[in-house]
Amino acid sequence: MRIAFGADDENEATRAVLGYLSGLGEVQRVGSGDRWPEIGAGVGRAVAGGRADFGVLMCWTGTGTAIAANKVPGVRAALAWEPWIATGARLWNDANVLALSLKRLAPDVAVEVTRAFLETPRPDPDEAENIARLSELESEPPAPR
Repeated sequence: MRIAFGADDENEATRAVLGYLSGLGEVQRVGSGDRWPEIGAGVGRAVAGGRADFGVLMCWTGTGTAIAANKVPGVRAALAWEPWIATGARLWNDANVLALSLKRLAPDVAVEVTRAFLETPRPDPDEAENIARLSELESEPPAPR
C-alpha cells in the first residue's frame, strides 16, 4: 500500500499515525514545512495522480487540510474523529483521503481511526450510484449568482 501523509505540525498523534502507516507499506511525506493548504493539496495530488493509494492528513482540526485536498479533482477527503466515521467514509463515500485532528485526538485513537479507514477495502456496492454522482458534480459548472 502506498500512502501519502502530510501534517502541518508534529506531536505524539502524528508520530503514532506515522508509526502505524510505516508498517503498512510505502509512506510518502508530503509538504514538510509547508502551510496546511499546500499540504492538503499535495496529498490530494499524490492520490489523484496515482502516486499513492490513499492519503492521510493531519492539522489542528483536520478541517483545513480536508478542504484543501477536496479542491483537487478526484479527491474525496473525509474528516473523521472515530472509527465508525472513518469506516463509513470509505463504505458510503469511497473516501480516498482521511483527515484527522492532531490536537484533539489521542495518539491511540488517531491510529484506531486510521486503521478503520484503511482496513475498509471497498465501498458498499449499494452506494455506487451516489459515489458516481460525486464525480459528475466535479465537472458541473457553478450555479449562476
